[in-house]
Amino acid sequence: MIGSLLYVTASWLDVMQAIGHVARFQATPKESHIIVVKRILQYLKSIAEYSLWYPKGNDQVIQAYTYADWAGSFDDRKSTSGAAFYLGGCLVSWLSKKQSSISLSTVEVEYIKAATCCTQVLCMNQTLQDRQVNFDEPIPIFCDNTNAISISKNPVMHSKTKHISIKYHFVTEQVTKKNIKLEYVCTKEQIADIFTKPLPREAFKYLRQSLKFS
Repeated sequence: MIGSLLYVTASWLDVMQAIGHVARFQATPKESHIIVVKRILQYLKSIAEYSLWYPKGNDQVIQAYTYADWAGSFDDRKSTSGAAFYLGGCLVSWLSKKQSSISLSTVEVEYIKAATCCTQVLCMNQTLQDRQVNFDEPIPIFCDNTNAISISKNPVMHSKTKHISIKYHFVTEQVTKKNIKLEYVCTKEQIADIFTKPLPREAFKYLRQSLKFS
C-alpha cells in the first residue's frame, strides 16, 4: 500500500509529507505504519474532489517559500525540507525531502534549504527567459529565519556559518547578483511548512487553502 501511495504525491500535494514519512518504513513496516496508511487513504477519500486552481491572465511572477523542520526526524535527527514554488500566484512545483546530513542549528538547516530552493527558482527563471519573459527585480524566496536572511546578505558571520559547507553559499552569490532575495515571512504564513511535518488541524487547513488546493 505504501508503494502505491507514492504515485499519488504528484497530485495530492498535501499528503506528500505524510506519505514520505511512512515510505521510509516500507521495507519493515509495523502495525502503527499500516494504521497511518489507512488514515491517509481515508483522508484522500474525503478530498477526492479537491484540485489546484490555475486562473487565466495572471502575471508571470515567480515566488518561492522555503522551510525546514530542524532535527525533526526522531530516528536520526535529520531535518525535513519543504518548498513551494509559485508562478503568477499559482503553485507549479513543490517538494518535501529529508536532508542528507545532520544540521547543527536552525540557521544552518534554513540556509541549506534556501540554497536548494534557489537552484529551482533560477531554473524556472531561465525557462521563462527562453520564452522572452524577463524580470527586472530579484525573485523573492520567503523564509522565516532572520539569521539565514542576514547570512545571505553578509556571509561573514563566522559563529553561525563556520559549520556550513561552502557550496551552500551559492545563495549569497545569487543575492549579491540580485537574481534572488530572501525575504521574511512569519511562521504562520510559511506555506512550505505543510511539507515538513504533521501540523495541528487548523494550521494544516489554513496552509492547504494557501496552496489554492481545494
